[in-house]
Amino acid sequence: MGFKITMHSALTYCFPRSALAAALLVVAGCAVHEPRTSVSMPLPAAWAAGESTSAASASVSQEWWRAFGSAQLQALVGEALDGSSDLRTAAERVRQADIALQSAGAAQLPGVSASAGSSGNRREGASTAKSTSLSLNVSYEVDLWGRIAADVDSARAQAAATRLDLETARITLTASVATTYFQLLAQRERVEIARNNLAIAERVLSVVQSRARNGVATPLEVSQQTTTVLQQRTALVPLEEQQRQTVTALALLLGRQPIGFNAGEGEALLQMQAPSVTPGLPSELLVRRPDLQAAETRLAGADANVAAARAALLPSFSLSAAGGVGSAALLSLAGGTGSVSLAASLAQTLFDGGRKDLQIDLARSQRQVLIENYASAVRQALKEVQDGLGNADTARRQEVTQSEVIAQAQRSLDLSERRYREGVDTLLTVLEAQRTLFTAQDSLAQIRQSRLTSAVDLYRVLGGGWSAGADVPQTDPV
Repeated sequence: MGFKITMHSALTYCFPRSALAAALLVVAGCAVHEPRTSVSMPLPAAWAAGESTSAASASVSQEWWRAFGSAQLQALVGEALDGSSDLRTAAERVRQADIALQSAGAAQLPGVSASAGSSGNRREGASTAKSTSLSLNVSYEVDLWGRIAADVDSARAQAAATRLDLETARITLTASVATTYFQLLAQRERVEIARNNLAIAERVLSVVQSRARNGVATPLEVSQQTTTVLQQRTALVPLEEQQRQTVTALALLLGRQPIGFNAGEGEALLQMQAPSVTPGLPSELLVRRPDLQAAETRLAGADANVAAARAALLPSFSLSAAGGVGSAALLSLAGGTGSVSLAASLAQTLFDGGRKDLQIDLARSQRQVLIENYASAVRQALKEVQDGLGNADTARRQEVTQSEVIAQAQRSLDLSERRYREGVDTLLTVLEAQRTLFTAQDSLAQIRQSRLTSAVDLYRVLGGGWSAGADVPQTDPV
């Protein structure tokens, strides 16, 4: 139930116009304001992975993928930024948020409507009644308490957050392309290793069969080496299938059809440079990640929602004016008479079952959820960087050690094959050397992939070169 007081144009004659304007300005100065929410979180002075408090600020390039020295990767990232459906979808969300902001801002402007009509009615035994009218109506809600302005602030914050979401989507996309590309190169490397080891196993099988024909090797040794060859062939099948699936996954990231697509020809995993990423200080992270900035921006929008809900409890004040002309003629205003009306209305809800109070409670609860989400996002971001630093350092040290393991494993295989031909060692020694070399080579490919992926993850969790002062594109995803 609402209580509405309507004051007509006579109001301006009862009080001086200047006094009425001054009164409106005084009341407008009483707009409801909600304090800006500030989330204070203690941040560590340095990363635990050896970064000192005096570490230089990280300078991550917005085109960080160039640091890997791969021309094909650069081309793939460029194609993904042009063709990704996910990026175009995020750009459309930005456009929708801009439209919502414009719609919210339109409530601050007067509403104007016009109407026109002409009619003729005739009753039996009576003359025809004719009329024509034209009217213009103007209405305007005076935002005394700042409710409409708060709605605009909320829409503006949502639009800004959506742009930041687009930046996050760009970083995620480029990181996914790089990670998938390195995965493809690693799988090709593992397939090549498996094929080489199959060739070694087949070569050793030929030696064993030759020795068996000469009565030196036993049928058991032939069976053992044949089993090794079959195992190598079996292990090759899932590796080749994983490679095919990774190719199609990369095609989807680029926005291309997965059938008939291929990439990475002519580049090897070991040719990729593994850049060293400088993380900077933990305190810099808050202004370098667009997802954290988006969470903080949405907090500002939540403050505006609370202010709007509080302002809705107060009376609304509207002004309206109407003017028209009418005549007793059909399709003609000649000789018509005009009319003008002015009105001011004040409306206040007296009872609504507490719905508006509940809206305030709901807005505050939603804001509290965003506060907790922001704090959680900051903690998660710190963990991601710390884990990334640890993973990068671990993979680097593992790669150095694993390269030495391969060198020794290759030497052991060469010696064991020579000694087997000379009849000094048994076939079991050769088989063990084969397995050791294959495992070592396969592990090195995976470690190299892990090192490159760790660098990509660090670029991603450090904000991908974005900064709070960077220009955010409007709706164009490319």
